[in-house]
Amino acid sequence: MTENYRERLPARPAADTTPLVPEGALDAVMERVRAEGAELLGADGLLTQLTKAVLERALAEELTDHLGYEKGDPAGAGSGNSRNGVTPKRVHTGVGTVDVDAPRDRNGSFEPRIVPKGTSRLEGFDDKIIALYARGMTVRDVAAHLAEIYGVEVSHDLISRVTDGVLDELAAWRSRPLDAVYPIIFIDALNVKIRDGHVANRPAYLAVGVDLDGRKHVLGIWIGDSDGEGAKYWLGVLTELRNRGVQDVLIVCCDGLRGLPDAIEATWPAATVQTCVVHLLRASHRYVTWNDRKQVAKELRPVYAAVDAQAAEAALDEFEAGIGARYPAVVSLWRSSWEQFIPFLDYPPEARRVIYTTNMIESINRQLRKVTKNRGHFPNEQAALKLLYLAVRNITTNRGGPQGTGTIGWKRCLNQLAVRYPGRLPLT
Repeated sequence: MTENYRERLPARPAADTTPLVPEGALDAVMERVRAEGAELLGADGLLTQLTKAVLERALAEELTDHLGYEKGDPAGAGSGNSRNGVTPKRVHTGVGTVDVDAPRDRNGSFEPRIVPKGTSRLEGFDDKIIALYARGMTVRDVAAHLAEIYGVEVSHDLISRVTDGVLDELAAWRSRPLDAVYPIIFIDALNVKIRDGHVANRPAYLAVGVDLDGRKHVLGIWIGDSDGEGAKYWLGVLTELRNRGVQDVLIVCCDGLRGLPDAIEATWPAATVQTCVVHLLRASHRYVTWNDRKQVAKELRPVYAAVDAQAAEAALDEFEAGIGARYPAVVSLWRSSWEQFIPFLDYPPEARRVIYTTNMIESINRQLRKVTKNRGHFPNEQAALKLLYLAVRNITTNRGGPQGTGTIGWKRCLNQLAVRYPGRLPLT
């Protein structure tokens, strides 16, 4: 997500396939488990006991390394420091809560690394909390899940502190450098409920850029006001993208957000504004009775499937003379959006499928709605941004890794863009 299209991830070193536990080493333990019907999981389960034994052994080895001599070794006499018993410590791990006897030294200079002082969670436990939160669970849900599955009692304040730990990462992500050129940027919005004196729907805007390799990247997330946005707001958003390195965009596809076309022209004067056809169709259905929707959709298809703008206009005239006569608001909607609707008609079908709709960003929005619908509302804007960022990070990791997800038919589309926008795509 955060990588530019020229950058590639470093090659991973070859994995060591040698097992940490030799084959047969656990045979006796597993035989006892079968014979006695012992549990593998739970507070007294085998995994918990093994985790406790491994942690205590590792802590003992760390103390030996710190002191410089083995336990009981006469060489430690007169060394100036020695072992000084143990301190009970409760540690949250991926297999549950483990009570560990952490060794001490007499001078108090021992600083364990595997379970640091003042830490009650092993590395990876915080990641488990964040992963649950990123899937839309509330703080209460996360606490209940950890208690039910792992037997770990975690306070709501702790979960909030752990998830707040990604705020610095969010800030860095929102200010990261971007590519100089994106052939296409898609802008769309979804609504989230935020309490700001009172609970209200607020638009969360996403910008998704398609790089020269056809990889899709979420460039940023912004929370708008409940009463809508204008050209001034959008100019600030697009100026932010430009300041982060985006010098040129060939096509910006959006759904007719108020003030956005003017802001695009002011930021990237040579960019083409393309209205999302799917949004035009949906907006048209607002004015159409349920019984007529299928027919209206069928009669509008010749408009957006026309071979060129002239044929599209003739198809719209035909629609207006037919069923469109009953729905003048639909005709007015298409005519008022005409200049931003027709640019994609200059392209062949394989390129049109990439350009004319914000479906690719809506697929992200659908997944974001899944993680936000469980929330009655967010306490503030920052909480909403935090969850949306975690969800975007989770989507990208699962679907395409840091390089983003690909675009079907991209090479054909890129060839068309190179011909229609000569000199504006980098050669390398």
